[in-house]
Order: sequence, then structure tokens, then C-alpha cells
Amino acid sequence: MTTSNPCAGQDPQRIGVAADHGGFELKQYLEARLRETGYQVNDFGDHRSHSDDDYPDYVIPLARAVARGDVERGVAVCGSGVGACIAANKVPGVRACLIHETFSARQGVEDDDLNVICLGGRVVGQETAWELVRIFLSARFSGAERHRRRLAKVAALEPAGAKAVS
Repeated sequence: MTTSNPCAGQDPQRIGVAADHGGFELKQYLEARLRETGYQVNDFGDHRSHSDDDYPDYVIPLARAVARGDVERGVAVCGSGVGACIAANKVPGVRACLIHETFSARQGVEDDDLNVICLGGRVVGQETAWELVRIFLSARFSGAERHRRRLAKVAALEPAGAKAVS
């Protein structure tokens, strides 16, 4: 199995962001920092904070865009990050993980070709979240045979022929 990593050898430029009310403020902060740094950001919502929104309504469109290659990587935020992670991983071709520390932000990409980072807006502070996102975006998949072999086993669990969900 070969994984399709559009970021191999270069910084990803097109980043998608999404959050519900629990992650709205952190998403807004990260989006501004990404834009200031020169990234093209596609905001999948929510575009205003209201307590009755649901994270799948924003995270699933983000995850589908990552799977299709419309954006190179994704940042999904909800209150804890857990729901966003569960939702994103339902989309074939997405490898999302809840990240709260720097080692996994880097290693998740290098070994597991992580393409969506999930953060908890009520768990991680803004500066820590920005550091995690920067590390996630600068990391590259190693392409090592053992990692490709493991990812092939994981991909085999996805519905046959499913690469991206539109």
C-alpha cells in the first residue's frame, strides 16, 4: 500500500479547520495564526459560536475534504477533541488523532501518516495548541516499509474501494 501524502517533502499549504461551540474560540485563534503564517485556510465552520451546534456537522465536511485532497491537512476542534476525532475517523482515508503533547504531534505524522489533528478547545491552551499544530504541519510521513505495511492493514478495514467520501 502506498499512502497518498500530498505534503511529502514540503510544508502543506492548504489547511482545513472545523469546530463546534466547544472549540470555536480555539479554532478562530488557530485560523488567524495559520493565515498570518501564510497558509491557505478553508474554514468548515462553525462560523459563529452557538451552544446547540454539533461537531459532526463541521468535522465531517473537513474530513471529506482531507480525504479528497481538497485540503492537505485538517485541524478539528471540539470541547475535548474526542468527538471530533471519532467523527473524522469515520471518513475513509482520514487518519485523525487527539493530540495534547508534542511527541505525538510529530510521531503521528512520521509513523502513521496522520492527516487530521484533533484538539480539545476546553483542554489545551492557545499557545500549546499553536505549537502542536505547527509541529503537526511541519512533520513528514517517513514512508518506511513497516509503517506502510501497518497502514495497509488499517486501510483494509475501510469499506472496499472507499478512498474518499463526498
